[in-house]
Amino acid sequence: MKLFLKFDFTKICNTILQEKLNACNFKFQQTAFGEVELLEKVTREQLDAFNSSIEDYGIYVIEDAKKIMVQKIKDAITDMVFNEQNNINVNTSVFLAEKLDQNYNYLSNLFSEITYTSIENYVILQKIEYTKILLTKEELSLTEIAYKLNYSSVAHLSKQFKNTTGITPSAFQRIIAKRKGNSIE
Repeated sequence: MKLFLKFDFTKICNTILQEKLNACNFKFQQTAFGEVELLEKVTREQLDAFNSSIEDYGIYVIEDAKKIMVQKIKDAITDMVFNEQNNINVNTSVFLAEKLDQNYNYLSNLFSEITYTSIENYVILQKIEYTKILLTKEELSLTEIAYKLNYSSVAHLSKQFKNTTGITPSAFQRIIAKRKGNSIE
């Protein structure tokens, strides 16, 4: 028997962080997604122990200032794309500049320097990941998904989907349906 699961990644990450921080007896305040303020001084040994406890979950403490900003950019983009309450119709450059209180050119150059890709490409990757989730878990048509993700047309979404994944959204749906034991005509 197969079980098909839907995940709330934000809730999962927050729960893991809270459990691990509490296990280390840290007094903390979560200030934003992926950002925790420690309210008391901790030793390097305590921080190393915390790092070890979260690494198995694919969570890492970032200490380099540039990498911290890049992670904030990634988190903001993920929030923009995946968060139902956000307006994805806003221009990415405006959204990031306002959210991070930084000049967009600075953010763009820094992101490219650290990740070797553009912010625009990262946004496309996140939108395609969300499209895959919506095609797999939701009862939305490709037209509804294109509208939800602020694509100019279904053709534009389909082209980006194929360029990113190597297959069309329809082929993706057929593969998922086959795995679930259903068929899409």
